[in-house]
Parts: sequence; structure tokens; C-alpha cells
Amino acid sequence: MFAALPLLSACTQTAYLGQSVGGHLSLMAAAQPVDKLLAQPELAADLRERLLLSQRLRSYSIEALKLPDNDSYRRYAELGRPAAVWNVVATGELDLTLKTWCFPVMGCVGYRGYFKRADADAYAEQLRGEGLEVLVYGVPAYSTLGWSNFFGGDPLLNTFIKYPAGELAGMLFHELAHQVAYAADDTQFNESFATLVERRGAEAWLQAQASPAERAAYGLRLQQREQFRALTGAYRQRLAELYGKGLTDEAKRAAKATLLQDLRLDYARLKAEEWGGDAAYDGWFARANNASFALLSAYSDLTPAFDALLARQGHDWPRFYAEVKRLAALPKHSRRTELLKK
Repeated sequence: MFAALPLLSACTQTAYLGQSVGGHLSLMAAAQPVDKLLAQPELAADLRERLLLSQRLRSYSIEALKLPDNDSYRRYAELGRPAAVWNVVATGELDLTLKTWCFPVMGCVGYRGYFKRADADAYAEQLRGEGLEVLVYGVPAYSTLGWSNFFGGDPLLNTFIKYPAGELAGMLFHELAHQVAYAADDTQFNESFATLVERRGAEAWLQAQASPAERAAYGLRLQQREQFRALTGAYRQRLAELYGKGLTDEAKRAAKATLLQDLRLDYARLKAEEWGGDAAYDGWFARANNASFALLSAYSDLTPAFDALLARQGHDWPRFYAEVKRLAALPKHSRRTELLKK
């Protein structure tokens, strides 16, 4: 996930920019150098272990994955809250297209972020009043695309520092990937690219440096994630087909309700029969709506294409990044056409 400051109408620009700039500066001010923290004998043992792990991961990201060598993730901030920011995403009632907001320099993206949950909820209510379907979700980390390296770099946060080893590795690699390549008008391109780096990078690190137990734990979570994506992807396709039919809106609403009910029943069976009752995805299915499905698409639909691109570049990370940068500079239609070619 990356962050930017949006260009809004005059009546809302000042307040939104104020919370965006103020929230980020507060986050940066809370960060302390990891080396300084590790030198404190009173530092909690569990946090010490995670900070040491984060620095090993950071070194691996540079040496093996050829991700940027800068000050990002060399500092740590305790925010006292469960998320770095809360994002708001929205779609129409009967479509799966994310509403977009446009940013100076950064281009247009399919979400709007707030440093306070109450502000995100308030804006979500405004969008619901406009007839949109809305999702508010907490984001554990975001990338400033390298801009914060002038002020010490994007910091490690309490919101993700205690993730399991494989998940922590993936989080860092994902956010660092946003500093490598960025298309100003294409959230799906950016997030799918970072997700590919996250997955392949975490797998490589686990194979090279993690314990068998850590590899097994990550493998189990990855299997669940793939089953989740397969289930939700199938229903997203069914919803897309429904919305494209020549039916009345009333008929589409009724069919949509039935599909969402079937989805939850299929999830309940998956959880009971294959996941041993693991409830990690309960919240997602309880809140599932068009915005939820559209957000998943942004993070996953192009990931196989990036995987194929990595293979075409001989799994050479610098060559892969150079090609992604080239694609990012193309017009959106040309970028998509070239990325998807066999």
C-alpha cells in the first residue's frame, strides 16, 4: 500500500490535507532508530527479537532481492493504535469498479486514507449517502514511495512488527517494492506488482534463512489465502456476470443477495471442513460487498502476469524491476497489453 495527498475541491482540501500531513508527520516523529532501541537494556525481549529479525530481513531485501538500500525500516514507531491508517474504498451498488481519487504527482488511486478511524467512518457514511457501497479497513503499513527517506525513511510500526516471520518478510518486501516502480494512474498494476515481490521474496527468504516451523506456518497461511482467493474470485466473476446482464436493478439486487448468501455458506463449509474452524477470515465475509471484491481484484488479478514476467526475465530481480519500470511509464492501455502478452 502506498500513500499520497489528494487534490480535492477547495471546500474539503484544507481539512483533508491537514489530517494527511499532520498524521504522517506525527508517525515520523514517533520513530526511533532501531540501533538506539536495541541498546536499551530495558527493551522488552519480544520486541527486541522482532526488531533484530526486521533488520535481518532488511539486509536480505537489499542483498538478495535488490530492493532499495536506504533508511526505510531502520527506525521503529509505537503508534498506540491497531492500524497506521484506515482506508475507505467504494463502488456502485451494482458494479465492481472502484471509485478513484486523484492526487498531485501521485496520480489517481482507488482509496482514500485517514489517520483516525472516526474520520474514515464519517467519510464512509457520506459516500453511503450518495448510494455507494463502502468498505473501511485498517492498513498496517503504507509506503511513501521513497519520499520519506529525506526524513529517516518509512518506519517499522507496532501495527505489523509482531507478524509471524514469513508475514513480516512479505510486508516489508511489499512496501519496499512500491519504491522501485510506480504507475501514477494504475492501482491494480502497483499493488499486483508489490504483491508478487511480497510472495516470491518471502518464499525465497523462508527457504534460505527461516526454520522448518516458520516455513510450515507460512505454507499453511499461504494455502488458506489461495483457497480464500479462489472462493472469492469465483464469486466476484459471478457478480460481474450478473451486473452485465440486461436485468432490472431490482432483479439484480435480489440475485446479488442470493449470491452473497451462497458465498457465506461456501465459506462456512471451507472453514469447517478444511481450516479446522480457523476464523481469520470471518470479518471479511461478514462485511463482504462490492467494494470488498473490487479491492481484492486490485491486489491479485495481475499478480500471475507479474510472475510470468519475472520468469521471462530469468528470475533476475534487477532485470525484472527494469522491465516493470518500463511498463509503468507507458500509457495504461499499452502497459496492460504488454504485461499480459505471453
